[in-house]
Amino acid sequence: MPLPHRLTEIRDGFERPFWIANISEIFERLSYYGAFSSLAVYLQEKLNFSTEQTGTLTGIFGGMVWFLAIFGGAVADRLGFRRALSIAYLILAGAYFLIGSVGASWLAPIRSAVPLGLFVGVILILPALGISLVKPCVVGTTARASKENVRSIGYSIYYTMVNIGSAAGPYIAGYAHKHLGLEPVFRISALSVFAMFFFVLLFFREPKRAENEPAPSLSRTVKNFLVVLGNPRFMLFLLIFTGYWIVFWQQYISLPGYVHAYIDPNASVEWILATDAVAVIALTLLVNYLTRGIPAFRAIILGTLITSLSWLVVAVHPTVTACYVAIFVLAIGEIVHQPRYYEYISRLAPPGQQGTYMGFAFLPLGLGSLLGGWFGGRVMHHFAEIEHHPAQAWYVITGVGLLTAFLLLIYDRILKPIETITP
Repeated sequence: MPLPHRLTEIRDGFERPFWIANISEIFERLSYYGAFSSLAVYLQEKLNFSTEQTGTLTGIFGGMVWFLAIFGGAVADRLGFRRALSIAYLILAGAYFLIGSVGASWLAPIRSAVPLGLFVGVILILPALGISLVKPCVVGTTARASKENVRSIGYSIYYTMVNIGSAAGPYIAGYAHKHLGLEPVFRISALSVFAMFFFVLLFFREPKRAENEPAPSLSRTVKNFLVVLGNPRFMLFLLIFTGYWIVFWQQYISLPGYVHAYIDPNASVEWILATDAVAVIALTLLVNYLTRGIPAFRAIILGTLITSLSWLVVAVHPTVTACYVAIFVLAIGEIVHQPRYYEYISRLAPPGQQGTYMGFAFLPLGLGSLLGGWFGGRVMHHFAEIEHHPAQAWYVITGVGLLTAFLLLIYDRILKPIETITP
């Protein structure tokens, strides 16, 4: 097809709601990863939480997003995308503002009446309420507001917007942290999504639902969840692969405090963490091309190994430069496994149930963050603050990843003859 004709198809193939929703997604991801990249340092250095508490609370912030997202699609469909997006951005604005205001004088009565850990833990769950609505709205709008011949391009645009926001957030957070302080990082996140609240109200129009599009419901979501839980082999795979995300999320859970305490207190951990998203944007096409001949499950194992071994760079050479290198290597492992993971999930699901199973493919991300927060905080506390050998914590974290890769290999060998799994 001639390029001018293809460009015309792209120009005419997307309705206005598509662009409004996807532009707002940039700012949602910018806000989330900006806040996430500064959270551990904020909890430990500003609110004086211990290493263990910081790990647990950071894990809650990252983990609850993926659990609540299971039910977000049904809620968003019931509310309508325009109303759901508006509510979501309003919730997110309030949540990020509260996170940055925990130490404010006007919250002193609540801090004195409620244990600080409980108070902060509840606040850190609030962003998940908003994000769990944003995701199905933007993805659903991408499907409804794009013509069939350009829909695949629409999803590519969506993922590009996600990565742009994920890369920009930590950079902006790092600049704000350096020049304004930690609290303004969260207020900038709040302002960003608050602007999207008005953006959606003013410019977003509800996209039309296709006649044959099934309407999700909470009861159907619960039924699907029980179907997945009733498949022990599939659940075993998800539980094993949770180990990957325990290792992966340490970049947000353990690395920030480690850098400031044992490498350089003035280093910008936010800029270090931005390396992941930048590498994903720059190298996804190249890495996917180079690994296209590797079977899906072997790519998952390879990606797990690469991500796990990345932390040895920090353990062996504890410098700021080494941290950048470690996150870059971690990102390569992420790029290698991520698309092949979803490919394998689709093959693992019983015939006719691929959609149901794909909807729960992100459960390891949430479980990995929750367990990774608890695990990372305690491992770092033990080796850094009790044994006074902080670098050894990274060997333990790497060990979890290597064990995960080994268990995946055993799992694949046992189930290799099984093309699909019957419930």
